[in-house]
Amino acid sequence: MSVFRFAHPEYLYAGFFIPVIMMLFFVMRYRKKKAWKKLGEENLLNQLAPTVSKSKPILKMLLYCFAFALIVVGLANPQIGTKLEEVKREGVDVIICLDVSNSMRAEDIRPSRLERSKQAISRFIDKLENDRIGIIVFAGHAYVQLPITTDFSAAKLFLSTITTDLVPTQGTAIGAAIDLSMESFVGQDNKHKTLVIITDGENHEDDALESAKKANAEGVIIHTVGMGSPDGAPIPVFQNGVKTDYLKDNEGHTVITKLDQASLEKIAAEGKGIFVRASNSDDGLESVIKEIGKMNKKTLGSKQFADYEDRFQYFLGAGLLILLLEFIISNRKSIWVGRLNKVITGK
Repeated sequence: MSVFRFAHPEYLYAGFFIPVIMMLFFVMRYRKKKAWKKLGEENLLNQLAPTVSKSKPILKMLLYCFAFALIVVGLANPQIGTKLEEVKREGVDVIICLDVSNSMRAEDIRPSRLERSKQAISRFIDKLENDRIGIIVFAGHAYVQLPITTDFSAAKLFLSTITTDLVPTQGTAIGAAIDLSMESFVGQDNKHKTLVIITDGENHEDDALESAKKANAEGVIIHTVGMGSPDGAPIPVFQNGVKTDYLKDNEGHTVITKLDQASLEKIAAEGKGIFVRASNSDDGLESVIKEIGKMNKKTLGSKQFADYEDRFQYFLGAGLLILLLEFIISNRKSIWVGRLNKVITGK
């Protein structure tokens, strides 16, 4: 078994110039033919220039484009992977549970609780090495946004799409997020797994403490990060990306959402983890990263191709040979073609 790849795929974009070259060639050919006809009758002109070939310029252009394509492929350096080996690495499994309820739009943490959380998670991903990460979003219900993976680029891509509109049911079901995380972890050994809950802590839906206790009983460590301030802040309402008002209750009073620090401290205590309160100067995840660094690492194995062999030389060589051939071919008719034409026409 082998696998094919390009070492520098960005060079392949140069291939888009080929249709441009062909279009320019035929435009210039059309203009030249039009100008040629203005000089006189076509039969007379052909007799005055009997050695000029009409087909060879097209052949030379096609050869040039083919050579150009081969050189582009050569610069991209095609490679063949011929050896499959297992790479051993040590790390932990981390699932981040991110609150996406409307209260996370509050701006007591700039630019908002949710946006600051996403920025913190992005930096958190940058510091992961051999670990695996998953993302769960929750409000009134919990959903898997990204299954456990080592693809950190995919993690950032999925992270960038998270908004408060992802979960239609409002609320803050922290317990549901913990339970879904336990279902999402891969493998039976939970001693190398940790859960990071980022929320303002206003749990209205379930018994998060009981869920945290059950998770820790199975070996999962739970850390909580509180996004928000104890004094609270109003929840902005946006229309077409523009802030128009603040969320109000049924009596017309502005809703103030406050950080429930006590609840998050209890969840972290049940999960044998730490609670960190985020602020405008510190998102709190640095402390969580240090705690994760203290955990026992799990040996994770993955198979990947190694010993890739370069194949660029074949494409570059073929391209240069065709360019040489294009250079050698004359625009004039072949002598043998001319003689054959005389025999056929009798002239």
